[in-house]
Amino acid sequence: MKSNPKEQRSLFPEECLLREISQQARLSIGLPKENADLETRLALTPEGVAIVVEEGHSVYVQRGAGEPMSYTDLQYSEAGAFMVDQAAEVFGADIVLKIAPPTKTELQLMHDNSTILSMLQLSNLSADCIKLMMKKKMNAIAYELIKDEQKAFPVVSSISEIEGNTAIAVAAELMSNEHGGKGILLGGVAGITPTEILILGAGIAGSVAARTALALGAQIKVFDHDINKLRKIQHYLGQQVFTSVIHPTVLFKALATADAVVGNLRYINGLERFMVSEELVKTMKPGAIIIDMSVDQGGCFETSECRSLKNPVFEKHGIIHYCVPNISARVARTSSIALSNIFAPILLKIGHSGCVNSAISESSGFRNGAYIYSGMLVNRLIGNYYGIPSNDIGLLLPGY
Repeated sequence: MKSNPKEQRSLFPEECLLREISQQARLSIGLPKENADLETRLALTPEGVAIVVEEGHSVYVQRGAGEPMSYTDLQYSEAGAFMVDQAAEVFGADIVLKIAPPTKTELQLMHDNSTILSMLQLSNLSADCIKLMMKKKMNAIAYELIKDEQKAFPVVSSISEIEGNTAIAVAAELMSNEHGGKGILLGGVAGITPTEILILGAGIAGSVAARTALALGAQIKVFDHDINKLRKIQHYLGQQVFTSVIHPTVLFKALATADAVVGNLRYINGLERFMVSEELVKTMKPGAIIIDMSVDQGGCFETSECRSLKNPVFEKHGIIHYCVPNISARVARTSSIALSNIFAPILLKIGHSGCVNSAISESSGFRNGAYIYSGMLVNRLIGNYYGIPSNDIGLLLPGY
């Protein structure tokens, strides 16, 4: 029986695709279970796993890893992942994707010359871990430092948008009687003075936080070093938003009247560091709220303490503080979907390159995320933070 030419044409691209996939290097990817008290997100959802597995790569997921974000082991298994019980089986993969920075125990489970991708939370990463990764000649990639083709930071942009919304939701909770606040409604009601929200940082998170709070009827003040960011935020949100560069006198007055302060000034790989002193915090209204979204990088406030999701709130000088390095983990499923949308394509690109080292060499954006390359520390600011000598990655790349 003669086959239909139309059917032959429809099969041909699939055969070519299979042939192309068979020629690619196979990646071994591990998704370990996070400590639920500290972290609830994962870098790949079942949908992301399916995309990676369809390209011929192997994904190992530790049982129960998806439970904090309401994904079952069955969903990951049906997506093509290998479900394993022991952490050692996951950390034995060539590439491990975590959210929280790796611990020394986790790194000891990893092979020499393997790769770890995770958040760069300096408050949760130790110098001992850096040195162990160097000793094992590993690659370490920080999610926050990866750039895309437009020279933007896709992980920071995506997570910051979620964090901005979440920060205002947290502020609203903490202001209520039920959570120890003064019983203030975040927003505006006829005949009542609106809540005053002060935002330090006019980046994506700050802009989204301002937009969300403004929509609820709050009075917004935004401070930043960068006048261009302030101009942009006022262009989109209108003249009702007060903006100012960070001037001590103006900031002092704003802090004294604020009901909630959201800090989001980041400085990893930046030139400026910023911190509100403890003396300034003491001038704030009793019962006011501080939400420090930069606590993973040292914090915006001298009074900040890096806490976990299990115990994020504390009071100091009569001011309620909320300080966690991963506020978006409160909405783990949304955050994980956002991360998966970024990392599934990145893993496919690594697969096409053949290995992580080749991907680092070929892509300047991915290379920007590397802070340890083949056992060498290649990020100067991280080196300065931990007191470890660093190198220029360009001098280490073959033919660069």
